[in-house]
Amino acid sequence: MFSRFHNRKGFTLIELMIVVVIIGILAALAIPRFMKATAKSKQSEAKQLLKQIYTMQHTYRQGNNTYGDNGLTSAPGALFTFPQIGVEIQMSALYTYSIVANANTFTATATGNIDDDATNDVWTITEAGILANTTDDVTA
Repeated sequence: MFSRFHNRKGFTLIELMIVVVIIGILAALAIPRFMKATAKSKQSEAKQLLKQIYTMQHTYRQGNNTYGDNGLTSAPGALFTFPQIGVEIQMSALYTYSIVANANTFTATATGNIDDDATNDVWTITEAGILANTTDDVTA
């Protein structure tokens, strides 16, 4: 009779509960880091497009002696083109882009809410090529 119980294979309820608790702890640690990494990857859209705007503004200024597309702002969820500098914003863009320019300076701004909270993520680039995250939605 003793051998019948001794040869049983499987896990006890306690062992299974310990595994569930360990998985829960690991998930509690991993999910916030994953969410932060996802939000940071979304910021790459703003950085890439602002660098493109910077390059195209300098190209436009070479032929026109002024920076272009002053006062234009893209609309979220709609295809938009900055016509003078030739930068196209796709419908899937997470940010709204705007340009303030004159003959000697420009500032391009990207504003978007990338993690659905009350804080907007704001990036700017100037004619000097200074890319700055003025309001960080990932850490706010």
